[in-house]
Amino acid sequence: QVQLVESGGGLVHPGGSLRLSCVASGSFFGIYRMGWFRQAPGKRRDLVATITRDASTNYADSVQGRFTISRDNAKNTVYLEMNSLKPEDTAVYYCNAVIQVSSVVAASQYWGQGTQVTVSS
Repeated sequence: QVQLVESGGGLVHPGGSLRLSCVASGSFFGIYRMGWFRQAPGKRRDLVATITRDASTNYADSVQGRFTISRDNAKNTVYLEMNSLKPEDTAVYYCNAVIQVSSVVAASQYWGQGTQVTVSS
């Protein structure tokens, strides 16, 4: 069974930094795109950043230049380095991964349980 487990959320002042991590565990054939989404209260879940297996990245305009996504394929882990944080970055951040559990099954999306990031003075 595949699980995505996030860590690294918390409370930070405006202008501060946080680093989120997400580890994929279980038995699988391959992990393809990984990424981070976020959802603020009363709003939809939006894309923050994604990264392919060969490290091609994509960012939401609102975080471009402040956030950096990276991954360690050997550790099945994706990271999100968040700098110059703003109050509007406050949300639950969800890890997302496209994973193929076996060679005869199509890849599917998996989600972590979410980690709270609060930016406040």
